[in-house]
Amino acid sequence: MPLLAVAVGLLALDAFVLWLVLSGAPYIPTKKAGLEKIMACCGDVSGRKALDIGSGDGRIVIALARAGAEAHGVEINPLLVWWSRYNIRRAGLSGKAFIHRHNLWNFDCSGYQVVTLFGITHIMKRLEKKLRRELKPGARVVSIAFKFPTWPVAQKNEVVYAFDQT
Repeated sequence: MPLLAVAVGLLALDAFVLWLVLSGAPYIPTKKAGLEKIMACCGDVSGRKALDIGSGDGRIVIALARAGAEAHGVEINPLLVWWSRYNIRRAGLSGKAFIHRHNLWNFDCSGYQVVTLFGITHIMKRLEKKLRRELKPGARVVSIAFKFPTWPVAQKNEVVYAFDQT
């Protein structure tokens, strides 16, 4: 009986990992040089409410909070949620940086003025529609490596693209 329980558990874990991979972008930690480019494209975030979509280990959320934003991350992977919350506490940013374990597609982005993301080609069209519908004029979206299909690029820093909501 215990062997069967282990086998079922492993199959469930494999299915969960496969679902995570297929539902969005894979977890790829942002390097320091990339983080600097992202922050440059975000502009002055001080006093603004910022969101990192697919926040991974929380490093972009931490950088946004250090720059003066009320920084939030949305992440579906429970292990990455735990790790990023740990990193936020270790950085001394509790109360300034927050991670939400949530599915992006059911998450309300309307309260944010700055949004960062690392998408992947197959989600960018749907994500563009969601963000254009939910974000208020004046919001800035910064995307690493992937552009939206129809949203004009407002600023580019090598492979980091900024889009302004009008």
